[in-house]
Amino acid sequence: MRAMWSGAVSFGLVSVPVKLYTATTKNDIRFHQVHEADGGRIKYKRVCTLDGQEVDYADIVKGYETEDGELVMLTEADLDTLPVSTGREIEVIEFVPAEQIDPLLLDKSYYLEPETKAAKPYALLREALRETDRMAVVKVALRQRETLALLRVRDNAIVLQTMLWPDEVREPEFEILDTEVELRPQEMQMAASLVDSLGAEFDATEFSDDYRQAVEELIERKRTTGDTTPAPVPATADDSADSMTDLLTALQRSVEAATGSGAKGAESKPAASKTAAKTGTSKAGTAKKPSTRKAPPKKATGTEGADKPAPRKRTRKTA
Repeated sequence: MRAMWSGAVSFGLVSVPVKLYTATTKNDIRFHQVHEADGGRIKYKRVCTLDGQEVDYADIVKGYETEDGELVMLTEADLDTLPVSTGREIEVIEFVPAEQIDPLLLDKSYYLEPETKAAKPYALLREALRETDRMAVVKVALRQRETLALLRVRDNAIVLQTMLWPDEVREPEFEILDTEVELRPQEMQMAASLVDSLGAEFDATEFSDDYRQAVEELIERKRTTGDTTPAPVPATADDSADSMTDLLTALQRSVEAATGSGAKGAESKPAASKTAAKTGTSKAGTAKKPSTRKAPPKKATGTEGADKPAPRKRTRKTA
């Protein structure tokens, strides 16, 4: 286990350095909502009910609606002005009889582990609670909020049991409970006999979650029979952004490379023309080809006339 908090239990002049661990965990099978057609995960967007637009986390603040319909919005700056309990001390206020604690007040459970040097005062506090059959009422700051809690003994460990505040416990306001019900002695005797017949010593290990086991068996049966599909792995917003950035970078480099090679080619052509002009020859061996490539029609006609004597000479040689 990993400690989630560290501090010290103080009662009187005794201080016991301890670490806090979560004592319980949920073993429920977690399901995802998926699209039946393709197995894609179903996502929920933060949409404003007034304009229908999706809202970013940065634009969301806390709002409290009063009974008369007024909305009070609190920003992070407003919340920073509140007093926050950040102490690392579990202060014992009083020791009370265990039977006076209403189980309805109990909330979450945490194990307290003593530091190496605090093994003796830890054991002293544990045995004192065990022998007197009392619980220690304490105050502790967890997650920057002060809460009421109890210290009680479970086996050889001291358990920190957080409690609900009294105004968080609802009262059963049922009118039927206020009516008078007459119970005959024979009925009370039969009820007592039934209770005695079902009496036993409680052992939590004798009970199991039948529903969870049935769900696990159903999942395993569908898996072994091949009634499964590969889980799709959609690209997250960050992954797609990175992929798009890489794509744009690759395209930009490609454009720069193509533009750079074209510029070099454009710069080399004028140089070649100047060289040809000086030497009187081109790369093809004649000086007239560069001018005939984009020559106007009149010049092209003159060029054809200049080339006519060559065929006559070839004709005479053949004869």
